[in-house]
Amino acid sequence: MPAPQSSTSNIRPQEGRPVLGHVNLMVDTLIVNANIDDLRAIVRATLASSPPSMAGTFSAAARNRLQQTNANVIRHTGNLFGTRPDGLAEPTPELRSVLVRVRALYGAGLGLASLKVLVSVVEATGGRRWHEKGEMENTFSDIDADISQALQSTREEIDGGRVPDLSKAREMLRELRIAIQESQREVESWGGVFPFERAAATLEFWKL
Repeated sequence: MPAPQSSTSNIRPQEGRPVLGHVNLMVDTLIVNANIDDLRAIVRATLASSPPSMAGTFSAAARNRLQQTNANVIRHTGNLFGTRPDGLAEPTPELRSVLVRVRALYGAGLGLASLKVLVSVVEATGGRRWHEKGEMENTFSDIDADISQALQSTREEIDGGRVPDLSKAREMLRELRIAIQESQREVESWGGVFPFERAAATLEFWKL
């Protein structure tokens, strides 16, 4: 008998938690053995051919899983950026891994949780310098876009009634503003180009 799995048809809306059920043995065998690209294609096809409510059920199950695995926790922020022989910063595999988790969080509707991680990413740029062009430029462009997407996800999270304590949301936005403002001041002090313009503009026009 297969191990209990989260049944996507048994999400309690009021709790956002799945009821444990059993997945068909053959389906479970497919899930265990299919490669990631095949699973992505299967999930997309299933959601596209299902009623709109299925996407909500899927997202609720995703949020539950991400919260269980503490996906918004960064154990060490000191290894998000490395140092090249010339002393300039470069992205690390750990940073790329963290950004993948960030996208999973805000994609599932956990915008506030993703902002917590992104604050740490912005703060980790402190004390570092980089070339305006090249790999770091592309990395910062991605992070800037991620912050904007996370803010949009946070709006939807609040509008959807999934943030019972708005004071926590305000505090997280305050921390993000401070991190971005500190980054801007530091980058300007050494003549660099501020990398989070889009995020700063989005924050400027959003009052909670």
